[in-house]
Amino acid sequence: MDGKHKIRYRIFYLPSGILKNMKIGIDSFAALVADPITGALPTASVRMANLLEEIELADRVGLDAFGLGEHHREEYLDSAPAVILAAAAARTKNIRLSSAVTVLSAADPVRVFQEFATLDLISGGRAEIVVGRGSFIESFPLFGLKLEDYDDLFAEKLDLLLALRDQTHVNWSGKHRAALTGQGVFPRPLQQKIPIWLGVGGTPASFARAGMLGLPLMVAIIGGEPHRFRPLIDLYREAGRQAGVPAEELKVGVHVLGHVADTDEQAAADFFPGYAAAFTKIGKERGWPPVTRAQFEALRRPKGVLMVGTPESVADKLKTMSDDLGGLHSVHMQMSVAALQHDRMLRGIELLGEKVAPILRA
Repeated sequence: MDGKHKIRYRIFYLPSGILKNMKIGIDSFAALVADPITGALPTASVRMANLLEEIELADRVGLDAFGLGEHHREEYLDSAPAVILAAAAARTKNIRLSSAVTVLSAADPVRVFQEFATLDLISGGRAEIVVGRGSFIESFPLFGLKLEDYDDLFAEKLDLLLALRDQTHVNWSGKHRAALTGQGVFPRPLQQKIPIWLGVGGTPASFARAGMLGLPLMVAIIGGEPHRFRPLIDLYREAGRQAGVPAEELKVGVHVLGHVADTDEQAAADFFPGYAAAFTKIGKERGWPPVTRAQFEALRRPKGVLMVGTPESVADKLKTMSDDLGGLHSVHMQMSVAALQHDRMLRGIELLGEKVAPILRA
């Protein structure tokens, strides 16, 4: 972090009853990839129909949230997440519908606000936004943006998005977008304030920024051991405390990879082939070695990040992770990255809602 953001932080512990209120959800990237075992590739229309069925089931089994990512790559169908979430809103009753994440650096905050305000009206007040900078860079040339403006774009656009949430008529100016001089931005959502979460990876400045702004934090933990993120989460809480943000507003959620099945062996057998294929492909782009079964099994151990197993073993790992991180308000599990067969995906969602969530809330 730069000098002006240096913050002394201390260890925070949330009340032990926090698990009773923990929100359990699912995130998806609407992956359109071949079955790693059979090689079969569904059509885009079939995959989209399956995705809507997954969201409907998540709602029926009592899960709290369903989030959709945003990518602009051949293997994902989530380039327009608000459109998919609006379709899901008409088919669900209770589940919160969120982005996971909106790549705000490459988006127009006015359009983002309008899309999610419209989603909020359709869903009866169930929309949320998780904004972030994204881990892929395809959107920058696609929308005529410079990658070297990566962080500056995000900071400026986040400032505008928060202003749009708080005011109907906004006066605002920046470097990367035309100024607003009091124009009204419509429609307005049903909720007084649509929740806006800040999605982060491992950059300390991002954690501090979320705390200073008083925004809830969604941490993507996709490798290693979750407890290593504790200093960053404490940094977030201390930054918020120093900025005068009430402790109850400093919510921490995590986005993790996982799958639930009737046995630990079945969960691993379902998840590993697609997980290995996806991360080996990304690894070729980023200089990582291919994924091995030994690495996968290491991440399935009690302190590892992969939540792959029976409802009981996944619930135990989530409890441990919450304790290690000082208490969590929400956990979103990402299963679609592993190209699970549709029936296995539905079974995983069913077990997450009917078995894992009740264990955590008991």
